Amino acid sequence: MTFRLILLSCLLGVKSYAQTAAPKDSSSILTEVVVKAYSYNRTLMETPVALGVATAKDFNRFNPTSILSAVNTVPGVRMEERSPGSYRFSIRGSTIRSPFGVRDVKFYWNGLPLTDGGGNTYLNLLDFDAFGKAEIIKGPGASLYGAGTGGVVLLSSPPTNQKQLQFSASGGSFGLQRYQAKAIFGNDKKKVFVNYAHQQSDGYRQQSAMRRDALNLEGNFAITRKSTLQTSVFYSNLFYQTPGGLTLAQYNADPSQARQPSKTTFGAVQQQAAIYNKTIFGGVVYESQWASHWSTRAGIYSSYTDFTNPFILNYERRTEHNYGGRTDTRYEFNKGNWSGKITAGAEWQHFYSPLTDYGNHLGVKDTLQTDDRLTSNIMLFFAQADIELPHQLFLTIGGSGNFLKYKFNRLAGLLPGEQLRNFAPVFSPRVALLKKFNDSFSAFTSVGKGFSAPSLAEVRPSSGVYNNSLAPEQGINYEVGIRGQLLKMLTFDIVAYDFELNQAIVSQNNGAYFINAGNTSQKGLETYLSWQSNTWSGLFSHLKIWEAYTLTNYRFVNYAHDGINYSGNKWTGTAPNTVVTGLDLYLLKRFYLNATTTYVDRIPLNDANSAYSSDYFLVGSRIGFKSLIQKNTSMEIFAGVDNALNQKYSLGNDLNAAFGRYYNAAATRNFYFGVKIIPLLKN
Repeated sequence: MTFRLILLSCLLGVKSYAQTAAPKDSSSILTEVVVKAYSYNRTLMETPVALGVATAKDFNRFNPTSILSAVNTVPGVRMEERSPGSYRFSIRGSTIRSPFGVRDVKFYWNGLPLTDGGGNTYLNLLDFDAFGKAEIIKGPGASLYGAGTGGVVLLSSPPTNQKQLQFSASGGSFGLQRYQAKAIFGNDKKKVFVNYAHQQSDGYRQQSAMRRDALNLEGNFAITRKSTLQTSVFYSNLFYQTPGGLTLAQYNADPSQARQPSKTTFGAVQQQAAIYNKTIFGGVVYESQWASHWSTRAGIYSSYTDFTNPFILNYERRTEHNYGGRTDTRYEFNKGNWSGKITAGAEWQHFYSPLTDYGNHLGVKDTLQTDDRLTSNIMLFFAQADIELPHQLFLTIGGSGNFLKYKFNRLAGLLPGEQLRNFAPVFSPRVALLKKFNDSFSAFTSVGKGFSAPSLAEVRPSSGVYNNSLAPEQGINYEVGIRGQLLKMLTFDIVAYDFELNQAIVSQNNGAYFINAGNTSQKGLETYLSWQSNTWSGLFSHLKIWEAYTLTNYRFVNYAHDGINYSGNKWTGTAPNTVVTGLDLYLLKRFYLNATTTYVDRIPLNDANSAYSSDYFLVGSRIGFKSLIQKNTSMEIFAGVDNALNQKYSLGNDLNAAFGRYYNAAATRNFYFGVKIIPLLKN
């Protein structure tokens, strides 16, 4: 890593909130934001977990088409876009299992599982304005969230405190267009949130166009004084083209080209490679405080997906049926110097998917190759005691029992027949302890066991060969951290961890098949620092400077495959160093400027460490103006630039790809602009 680039990143860094008034003190993330992760319902200063929080003000300081840039400001988290609409989401290096899509990270949407029973998450279905807050739990989600080694993300809709309408339009380079309308209405007993958005882009590369229409409907209803009902429905019609990976020679010659034809296959353009995804999701959550110390939360959900994927080598058609539920009961107690709560509950998911592969002849399905039926049933039981001890000590003890069953039935194609897989039940405990020294400083440590069974897309990958012997990965994660503030202006959050993983699952030939890679050692450091002042007067009303630094030292410990020993090699797909810095500036409480710089170190692209992506340094900025245009109606005008230095880099590398097709070029310098109008509704 070049030291001068890191130093320059620290000096140029930039982050903004885009509000009409100056934001509150930077320490609000520690002292005011209530954390729901692990049912703590406390401020981050009193929460013994490595956690990143992104809210609407963080999302709105970037291009209003994706949460990618905002998420990437969280240390230890990396979101990638292989082409517009094609996302990957990684926490502490979990990308190694995700040649495409989002796996090994469990997502919840308004308290219900968004990750399906097959282990996949369609994060790209959600529109930008559907996100209100994201709590990102780093490390294994033992205890309340069960199986998983790649972390947990709790997503929630925007708050519905103020009745209003919102209309926005934005555009930009490479044919970017987005139009959105939102309404929040109701009263103290019922509130409804409706959001519709259309987004499209031609993309920077060949065969990378994208189009999405998304509708979100949320309702919050007060049934009684102590019980509520929350409903959540979204429908999304998503289309995006997939240009495919490039070799280094192709990437250097023309990074905007799509995958080219070879002697044996057509290219991405000829095969019309693309994804068509229509999904509807619906869920209901009921919560009741049914006694002075007892409360229960129970929810059910269902989703249906119609999925079509003309690919280079085949043409896939599948439908997916998901349904399940989650419930937990809490008992709160106060015994003199002891207080806290005990939470216990269960989660169940059922997944069923008919999946048929055909030959692909120039974008048209051809002869039948395989006809499969995939089924999974997941059952999770969990319990946790969260105790506040004397001397401001906070102790957490919890665990979960995980039960998983897969069923595979091939009706047509090579090796037909039915296969069952009952994974041995696994108990995943978690223990954490936090000491709050004062209102400005706390320290914590935690130990948790991670367990992650292979997803259905890993046991039945794109090659169509079913692997019934792929073993789950398991490991122990150790963490220590400190967080707090100095002089009411400097905020810090620093976490060090050591995750020793066994039977790590690794993608080969860009997802053609998966193997267990033996043992790994994953050591890292995640640091967030910010300084801000709200005491300025006159021209400048607010200034904030911040930095997020991620250090990873990941190695294969005991890993051999096809007669080659990879032990001691660097972990594939993870940058050793990442630095994101920012500055937010408000002028006259109406004008704002926020700019962000990002440095990403070289990334190993294969297990042999014989190929690396180049390091890169990005600069982006957004400026805007907010004002009332009439009574109870506000307007915002904004414009911004991404990749201002016109860097050539690959975002979303294809790891261990066949024939060295590792590279997916990101967009060159690009601009965006937009307007937002918000009329407030009368009570």
